[in-house]
Amino acid sequence: MNRLMAAIERILALAFIVAVCLNFANVVGRYGFGTSIAGGDEVQVYIMVWMAFLGAVLISWRSEHLRMDVLATRFPERWREVLKWIESVLVITLAAFALWQSWNYTQQIIAIGRRSDNAGIPMWIPHSAVGIGFALVLLVTVLQLIKKAR
Repeated sequence: MNRLMAAIERILALAFIVAVCLNFANVVGRYGFGTSIAGGDEVQVYIMVWMAFLGAVLISWRSEHLRMDVLATRFPERWREVLKWIESVLVITLAAFALWQSWNYTQQIIAIGRRSDNAGIPMWIPHSAVGIGFALVLLVTVLQLIKKAR
């Protein structure tokens, strides 16, 4: 899993570089030459969607997601552990639900052959980011829960 997370980090870094370069090229083209890359803005948004959902996987792996733990920090250690278990079960439940819904929606997008308006990108590509992100969050959380159980 550490290798997978390192690969995701590299993919995110590369995606960020591509998005910045695309944005820079569009700015130079638009303000310098009066033209821009057709569909460039769409591609940039889709890159950011992928970055958000793959970034969520890294955050889950590192257990750095936001928590409302003002009260929990005042609980005894035993109760904090119980809360961590409950949190893990809730994440698994919600990630599984989001994965299921995303999978169904992506299947519908594939069936109708929807493409983006400007870049002509098959819409299942950006929509699959949600499902893949939640699938990996689910996997990471299950593995962490197994590790806690041991």
